[in-house]
Amino acid sequence: MSTDPWQFQTMCVDAFVASWRARGFSPVTIDNDIGLLERTLKALGRPAWEVTPEDIDRVVGDLAVQGRKTSTRREYVQIFKGFHRFLQARKAAEIEAAFGVRLVCPIDEFNASRHVGDDSPALVPPPTPERVGEFFEFMKRRIATARKYGPAARDYAMFRTLYHAGLRSEEASLLEKPDLHFTRGPFGKLHVRFGKGAHTSGPRPRWVPMLDGLDLVLRWFLEDVRPKFPDSPVLFADESGGPLHRGTIRNRLRYLMQLEGRPAAERFSPHALRRACATHNYERGVDLVAIQQMLGHWTVSSTMRYVRPSATFIEDAYQRAVASTLAELTGKESTE
Repeated sequence: MSTDPWQFQTMCVDAFVASWRARGFSPVTIDNDIGLLERTLKALGRPAWEVTPEDIDRVVGDLAVQGRKTSTRREYVQIFKGFHRFLQARKAAEIEAAFGVRLVCPIDEFNASRHVGDDSPALVPPPTPERVGEFFEFMKRRIATARKYGPAARDYAMFRTLYHAGLRSEEASLLEKPDLHFTRGPFGKLHVRFGKGAHTSGPRPRWVPMLDGLDLVLRWFLEDVRPKFPDSPVLFADESGGPLHRGTIRNRLRYLMQLEGRPAAERFSPHALRRACATHNYERGVDLVAIQQMLGHWTVSSTMRYVRPSATFIEDAYQRAVASTLAELTGKESTE
């Protein structure tokens, strides 16, 4: 093993990239992520195992001064976080033996909450049910006219899954065909085997019901759409049969909303669909603990950060309560 830290880090980057290829990511996705990782490591200016939380703050702060978008700053932190997790899993013993450093991730609760966390629910509300419905109608119409039926139909099923099941992009990218269990429970369920864990706890699997007709969408997808892609276990495959990277999913959504032609203020991210899932289910009376289990949060307080009721939520809840009370009273009077 090389004891030159820069040579060793280069070897680690090569191994990290090899792991992406082994997971089936497309060459375009890999090239984009390599460039992002190289820029991040260059900006940090020291081997990854020596990076401190202050280094992360410095790099992201410089990006902010340069006017880079919040999403771009988040990508820098996330790519480094992924590389550091790889080092912890594969190279920790070698690094400690050669350089005397015990790996501790410098992405802590403070810089993560500022730079890696989701867009603030207090500032950016999720799309309304009407807006989501309009977008899915646009996607449904596009299937009939798109140059390639397969990708257009796959995108429709995938984004319906993100919304109705409240999945993270990476969770959707790791779904496989055997993870669909149509006979489990009254609606069928998705087995999210690689749910996000808290801190460094590893994947946290969960079962998510296929609500609001998602089971019908996924049955159609499996029978009519998935066979048009190369055979592989991957559910939402790219045109080589490999999984779509979460960055590709985000870019696909951005591209589709540009095609839709709506104002920028009406566009949203894949994560906004997850927040919309939480909010819309809460508004229609689904128990908060049930939403927590559905989204895979460790605590109800995390789920509450995702819930952003509409401006008329109180009035709507009041009208429902009054209507329910009147219905009960009317029913009692009619039986006397």
